[in-house]
Amino acid sequence: MTDPNWLTWTKQIQAIAQNGLTFTTDPYDKDRYEQLRDLAAEIAAHYSNDDAAHIHGLYAAEQGYMTPKVDVRGAIFRHDKVLLVKEKVDGKWTLPGGWADVGDSPSVAIIREIREEAGYDAKVIKLVGILDREKHGHPPYPFHAYKLFFLCEAISEKQDILHEHESLESDFFSLDNLPPLSIGRVVESQIHRCYEHALNPDLPTYFD
Repeated sequence: MTDPNWLTWTKQIQAIAQNGLTFTTDPYDKDRYEQLRDLAAEIAAHYSNDDAAHIHGLYAAEQGYMTPKVDVRGAIFRHDKVLLVKEKVDGKWTLPGGWADVGDSPSVAIIREIREEAGYDAKVIKLVGILDREKHGHPPYPFHAYKLFFLCEAISEKQDILHEHESLESDFFSLDNLPPLSIGRVVESQIHRCYEHALNPDLPTYFD
């Protein structure tokens, strides 16, 4: 599944507008780029049936040169079971992870996410893959994003999950009986690909 044309185009228009706003010093050009950004938001709102003010806010909050966002996900296995966390936002399950924070290396980011969302201290074993979010069956998203999948290992017993975090609980699930997945975050094929690397860590990193 790939993004519909209107979403691909609005992402490109928004990126052109944001990059222009980052570098221009001409007030007239600044106004034109702001109009272009507003046009991208209006198109996205029309086709997605989302609130226009919400999309305007998302676009206006972006600063600096536009680059893909980075989402990190960690896969921990026990025999044929995978550690998943239940998301507050939709009540469905995903590999622990989220957006990488500025100042964190990718491995530090995923270790923090696993601790906060799943309640385990962990170590990173290897980078499984780097994927373009648009190419793997995820639902449409306003921004371009890369997804980094890490094979990890739990090095502690389970601790309490931080109550203010996005996840409700964590548990291990059989790969043959996965719960409903939060497909904006992970799809089943990605979990199984991570398991292939758990069985054979010498497999090469895969990427788009």
